[in-house]
Amino acid sequence: MNTIKSISLLLLLLPVGLLAQTVSGTVFDKSLVENNAMTGVNVHWAGSQIATTTDTNGKFNLYKPDYYSKLVISFVGYTSDTTIIEKPQSDMILYLTPGNTLKEVTISQRKAGAHIDRMNTILTEKITSSELTKAACCNLAESFTTNASVDAYYSNAVTGAKQIRLLGLDGIYVQLLTENIPNMRGIASTYGLSYVPGPWMEGILISKGTSSVKNGYESIAGQIDVEYLKPKNADPLLLNLFLSDAGRTEANFVSALKVNKNLSTLLMGHYSGDQTKEDHNQDGFLDEPLYHQYNVLNRWYYENNHIRMHAGVKLLKEDRYSGQMDFNKDSVRDALHPYGIGILTKRAEGFLKLGYVLNNEMKSSFGSINSVSFHDQNSFYGTRKYQGSQLNYFLNLMYETNLVNEKHSLVSGFTYNLDNYDETLDSLNNDRYERVSGVYSEYSFKPSEHFNLMTGIRFDYHNLYGLMFTPRLHARYDINGQTHFRLSAGKGFRSPMILAENNHFLANSRKIIIDPDLKQEEAWNYGLSVTQYIPIGVQPMSIAIEGYRTEFLEQIIVDLDTDVNAVRFSNLIGKSYSNNLQVEVNTQFIKGFEAKFAYRLSDVKYDVNQQLVTKPLVSRYKGLVVLSYQTRLKKWQFDFTWQLNGPGRIPTTSANPEAYRLENTFDAYQVMNLQITRYFKTWEVYGGVENLSDYRQMNAVIGGDQPFGEYFDSSLIWGPLHGRKIFLGFRFKIAKEE
Repeated sequence: MNTIKSISLLLLLLPVGLLAQTVSGTVFDKSLVENNAMTGVNVHWAGSQIATTTDTNGKFNLYKPDYYSKLVISFVGYTSDTTIIEKPQSDMILYLTPGNTLKEVTISQRKAGAHIDRMNTILTEKITSSELTKAACCNLAESFTTNASVDAYYSNAVTGAKQIRLLGLDGIYVQLLTENIPNMRGIASTYGLSYVPGPWMEGILISKGTSSVKNGYESIAGQIDVEYLKPKNADPLLLNLFLSDAGRTEANFVSALKVNKNLSTLLMGHYSGDQTKEDHNQDGFLDEPLYHQYNVLNRWYYENNHIRMHAGVKLLKEDRYSGQMDFNKDSVRDALHPYGIGILTKRAEGFLKLGYVLNNEMKSSFGSINSVSFHDQNSFYGTRKYQGSQLNYFLNLMYETNLVNEKHSLVSGFTYNLDNYDETLDSLNNDRYERVSGVYSEYSFKPSEHFNLMTGIRFDYHNLYGLMFTPRLHARYDINGQTHFRLSAGKGFRSPMILAENNHFLANSRKIIIDPDLKQEEAWNYGLSVTQYIPIGVQPMSIAIEGYRTEFLEQIIVDLDTDVNAVRFSNLIGKSYSNNLQVEVNTQFIKGFEAKFAYRLSDVKYDVNQQLVTKPLVSRYKGLVVLSYQTRLKKWQFDFTWQLNGPGRIPTTSANPEAYRLENTFDAYQVMNLQITRYFKTWEVYGGVENLSDYRQMNAVIGGDQPFGEYFDSSLIWGPLHGRKIFLGFRFKIAKEE
């Protein structure tokens, strides 16, 4: 008992000791006599990422590590000042002097393309636009080549639909947002990742496990939030052209205009297409679909002293075809003609986000998000015909304020989500109407820069499933400015839409069996991570170790094993879980040279027919190496990515004739990408090779010689479908004047 008391006392006193290892003070404007305390001054240790800003009274408090002694304070229009501080100090008085002229700024070190937000309570990785350009990134589905956490994969061999996995779980368990607006849900989930062009993105935020209750109850495996370019910050003009030897062409433009000091607008356009037929694996089917996509987004931004407004409209049309090499989209669709697939998609989105500042001192504000979308898909898969439309409306009203002081803050709000589905598969009608109303509250406690605690709850009522209670907890503890512990726990729910989310299974001969009375999916997620920063190299080296476990209470099991001629959707009976352990190292040993090394283990299992089985088509481990070197003055950049994907299980095909059988497992394989970029003053040229070793899954289509027969199956996909690709691109930019 004495030992327990001693440990408890030590834990209570530890934060007090840490707070003593700080420097604190006030920054003043040397040119003024009265009211000269400066707000928003940047304060950091030279050579590190340990930083803060002064508050409304000009005060700051910053952790003092033993190995940094140069304290730098800076502010736009003022001459930066550096002070040598060897030990912790308090109540320092520092001054900044206005600069007469702004001299040319030279960037002395390269900013990391992807990084973890040190101060965020939730473990959040930001992929910046510079990281996205390290590979041939053309849309959101292709944006995770250099990321260790998110896997992108083909859902079948003939439609070209790409999905993602996070924590070993399919993308339907990942909440996809565009600037905090739930998006790409339901019918759009199958092909929606290709609807977000890469050059439109300012960055991508990835958080694992349960996220904030502000964004809803759906986050189970994690959350991915796409940040588009903003009218206020975007360059006046950006052009991007892309061409690959596989026949893919792409063109993007971005144009920003500042109408006046309060109002600005942004117009973005996209075209991509592929009309080249290729069949390198000689299975009689196109390696990739033929398609045309047209995509345009116009958004507006307005601000004054109290109001912030974002509004936008997005329109998309995509027409894609695939199937056998000699398929003609205008021919009769029956068993006497070549097998073909056609998918015509039309989508419209609109959103309005308003924010009103009520009290600057208490940081009180009111915000609202309104979004509406209509998605229409008219498609056929051989002789099967699927038509689906989805009308979605989303509303989020929130109030945010400090409580007493900035150490305590509260966010509360109300959400409403409506989904109206109109679906038919051949003669089967699957119309569905969903309404979900919810309230939430989230409390944050931040006594210092070393500790954050965030707790949230929400209650939602679903017209089909009833009341849902979603509790979540996140904590961050910074031991010494260089060691960050994070803990998360919470629950998530998800309403399944079987046909909308799984129509890629229509591209085979399997019978679709949907059990009656399917339940809403429900799971707990627990996560623990530690990130260590070590002052080695140009920037501190980071070592991140993290572990996550997801336990399903209710889940829809996709059974491809019981019957080789069917895919069955049924409620979970028994256990289902996913365990993930990941280690990642990021470093810049040499100026201009970035390196990332990562390794991940996945253990995903669920009960089928009272037997615990490994989830099929998922690699048991993944290794990743990303190397990037940028020459002095940013004239050349060389990027290399190496992925090692571990072995996994294949659903049994033993009931098929021998010619249509696969092994029960697949072997580990590797994929390498190389890109070289040459920078000029206003433009740049990039080129490279995807899948350098030309590795591909050769048995992607089973029974392709008789696609209308009983053994045709294109859904057992675990590896890349295309071989080596050579690409070339061009970017032109008129930079924004500072």
